[in-house]
Formats: sequence, C-alpha cells, structure tokens
Amino acid sequence: MSSYWRLQPSRYLTASRFIAVGVALGFISTPISAEPKETTSWQEAIKKVSQAPWLGQGNPKVTKHPVSREQCQEKLKKQGIDYRDPEFERICGEPYMAPLYNPQTEKASDAIACIDQFEFPNIPCEYPVVWVRANEAQEICAAMGKRICDAHEWEGACAGSLEQPDYLWEIKAASPEATIKARRLKHNQTANANKVWAYGNKRKKGICAMDSFKHEGCNGGDWQRCGSNTYPAGYFPECKSALAVYDQHGNAAEHMNLPLEKDEMASAGSKSLGYTEMKGSWFIFDKYKAHADHCRWRAPFWHGTRLMDKKSHHNYHLGFRCCKSLK
Repeated sequence: MSSYWRLQPSRYLTASRFIAVGVALGFISTPISAEPKETTSWQEAIKKVSQAPWLGQGNPKVTKHPVSREQCQEKLKKQGIDYRDPEFERICGEPYMAPLYNPQTEKASDAIACIDQFEFPNIPCEYPVVWVRANEAQEICAAMGKRICDAHEWEGACAGSLEQPDYLWEIKAASPEATIKARRLKHNQTANANKVWAYGNKRKKGICAMDSFKHEGCNGGDWQRCGSNTYPAGYFPECKSALAVYDQHGNAAEHMNLPLEKDEMASAGSKSLGYTEMKGSWFIFDKYKAHADHCRWRAPFWHGTRLMDKKSHHNYHLGFRCCKSLK
C-alpha cells in the first residue's frame, strides 16, 4: 500500500503558498492583510491525528484526477477569480471561511460560526482529503483550531440560509438507529417538498465537480481498485451557494455530525458529539446519480456509528470540511 506521505510534499498547497502563487500569477491582488496566521499546516494536522497510509488524497497508484492543480490555477487566472474575501476574513479570522447566518434576518457580521468554503484542506486548487474516518475528521479540524460541522450548519451553508437546528428532539424510538430513521423520514418530508441546491432550485449538470469517473472493478471501498478521481477545489466557481460556499455537490461527500441530543451538538461545544451523517455527493454524479443530493436532504444511516467511533466509515469518495465557532 503506497503511503500518502511518500508523495512529494512540494506538490501540495498551503493557504499561504496558494496566495503567494496567486499574487505572482495575477489572479489574487496584493494580500488583504499580513500573511495569514497558520499555526498548523493541513499536512501537520493529519500527521498529528493518524499515520494511516491511506489517509490523504487517494491512492496515487490508481487515482486519476481529471484536472491538475496547475490547470485549476490557470483557469482562475484567466477568469480573474480571487476567492479571498476581506469581510469574510475579518469575521472568520482566516482565509477561505464563510460566515453562517440567515440573510433574511441577519448580516454576515452577526454570524456566530463560519464554515470552510472548500472541502478540507480548504485551499483553492488543492484536492480534497479522503479515506478519512469521521472521528479523524473531527480531530483534524480540532488540530486546525476548528471543529466538525453539525448537519444543519452544512445544510444552511448549502441552501444559503442558516436556519434554527431542526433535529426533531421530540421524536424518540427504541434505539439510536430507529430514532435517526424516524427523524430522517420526518425531516425529509419537508426537505423533499422544498428542494434546493447550492446554485438554485433546479438540479443542473456540468457546473459542479461531478463529471469524473469510477474505475472498473471498484467494488465500493477497495484501496487498490478505487481511485479518488476528484477535481481541484474551486475549479467550478458556479458550484457556489448564496453564502459563498463551494463544492457541496460533487467532488467528495462529507462527514458531518448528527446530534440526537442538544448536548451532542458540535456548535454547542460538545466533545462527545453525536452520530455520523454523510452530506453532499461525489465526483461521478453527472453520470450516475447514486442518491439525492439537494441541500437539506439527510441520508440513510449508511455505515452509521457514533461520530467519534475509531472504526467509523471511510472510503475513496468521502471527505469533510470544518466549521469554527466565533462567539
């Protein structure tokens, strides 16, 4: 099994390196403020959490990315796209995070949390980290000074409005699994009647990272046969929500926290957390729609466990993004 950490580190981008490259190429203006504070790089955060050889950007022996990092940078340069936002950076305290709020009743500055604009490592033109377990995702976020997102935060980021937590606490069944199922069915009655995607109220092809391919012989979770054939983050600028969050459709599905009790909410400071919830879709959905992927849809309890279970699920098209509490 080839180790992710044997790959050439010079190929990977940090936020500061991406900004420096962008300034040099002309698609990022002079940096907004001083050099972004990066107490821990994303590679260091992963190493702190796990030395597992598969935790990275896919098995390099089989993964075939449709677009290179360099092609992504060139596209952004040609289109004059600069993902840095001075107001967001002031509110969230670092680049490439977006405030979570309800635009009908609040301003961005009212946000009490922010979410990564891209899948981890949250750097434009870098590939998502996959083969990560849910507990590792939380621990990596913590190493970066952040946390895993609650399901309703991810959904609000996608739908363009952070709503009040809607976990239907009053519904209780004989087991956690039965409770999750009952609450999911009730939640999805509303979500399915009011479908919305990050980019609008009609599902579209060709504007998100969903036109890649799955290897023949990939049985659903085989390191040797399943390439993580993802696109660079931000390569599809139209795959964007009204809150300026990208790539929530396609590329990699994402781990999130599903609380069954109020004291299991990551946004409330919980350390024990709730159960695993898979959000979004992945890189083949333009060719094969494996399941629904509208913003507020909640998935069945596939491979479900407690979020901090050390044997929580991981595979070749499953990643994560982080949130950050502000107040």
